[in-house]
Amino acid sequence: MPRSSTIAGTGDAVPLPLRRMRRVATLMLVAMAGLFLLSRGMEGAHPAWGFVQAFAEAAMVGGLADWFAVTALFRHPLGLPIPHTAIIPRNKDRIGDTLAAFLRDNFLTAHVVARRMYRMDAAAIAGRWLADPATRSGRLRHGASRLAVNVLEGLDPDQFGTMVRGALANRLRAMRVSPALGRTLDAAIAEDRHLPLVDAIIRWTSKTLDANEELVRAMIQKRAGAVLRWTGLDATLATSVLNGLHKMLAEVAEDPAHPLRAKANEGLALLAHDLQHSPDMQAKIERLKNDLIENPALAGWWMGVWERIRGGLLGAARNPDRALAGPIGDAMRQLGLTLQNDPTLKAKVNRFVRRAVVGAVADYGDGIVRLVSDTVRGWDAQTITGRLENAVGRDLQFIRINGTLVGGTVGLAIHVVDIWL
Repeated sequence: MPRSSTIAGTGDAVPLPLRRMRRVATLMLVAMAGLFLLSRGMEGAHPAWGFVQAFAEAAMVGGLADWFAVTALFRHPLGLPIPHTAIIPRNKDRIGDTLAAFLRDNFLTAHVVARRMYRMDAAAIAGRWLADPATRSGRLRHGASRLAVNVLEGLDPDQFGTMVRGALANRLRAMRVSPALGRTLDAAIAEDRHLPLVDAIIRWTSKTLDANEELVRAMIQKRAGAVLRWTGLDATLATSVLNGLHKMLAEVAEDPAHPLRAKANEGLALLAHDLQHSPDMQAKIERLKNDLIENPALAGWWMGVWERIRGGLLGAARNPDRALAGPIGDAMRQLGLTLQNDPTLKAKVNRFVRRAVVGAVADYGDGIVRLVSDTVRGWDAQTITGRLENAVGRDLQFIRINGTLVGGTVGLAIHVVDIWL
């Protein structure tokens, strides 16, 4: 790594190549001055010294002129307040505004970004990255995993879980779930997707009846008349009722056109209608929803779920290679292949990315421009001078060297022409 020194008052390091080029340009100017003095002393010894003197004299003039021009960009030459010098420090605010305007007009307009994004196949790029495990490995993935571990371990589990639960609870409180449930049930009935639910209810009813047969039998016998109990027919009645219920449930389960199924469908349709249009039903659902949200048992259940989620995230973050070698990795590879090979999905993803980026530029482009302008305005004159000089100073020293050589060459040419004429 190049060594560097520090510009006094700026805190910015001067790169070693810049310091070398400064020395070379200055030494060349000193060399031309020495050569000029030598040629003046040897002027009568040989006519050739006249050519040397013309070259050295013009080279000094060119080198000094370019030294003045380069220095005047960043500071007052020799500390003298000469007009139109120290150009960058005096105009730093205008430079910041001009740079911000350049960024806005050439990079941060919706039209420019949309044109550039239209040529970018973001879906294919993401697809290749997801489909190839080699591209997903390396410093980026492991750096991201370390960051995820640090974040998850740094957050208090109880506090963060409570915060997430509170955010979900607030979201649920603001949501009217009854109309959504009604529309979902309506769509399920229209497409016969409710039939498994009806079958499950029938099976649950049959199992519940089997599990509580003695309780049902006792209830029937208790409600039977004294005569039936005295004659012992209450047991026969209870058996008949239970057998009838079992037979009816079996018939409903086996016969898709059973009248009770039709009644169940009518009941579900009525429930869907009430969920969407009945204020009383909607109020009941809202009360039930709020009771569930406030139930301490639900809070305890959520904290257990959150701890399992957090543990799973920590495990995946600590060992990304293992996580990506399993179902998650297979899913990522499949998604990557789909993004590359499905034209419809690729077009949708690219359109979404274009709209998102253009929308971000439209919403935040002016803020980015103001950030650049305000940042440059906030720098003091020495800071911006040091940073710009470090960035372009080495090339400016070449200007001094070239000015010395070109000036000397022009002076030599003028001397040759003067002799010939």
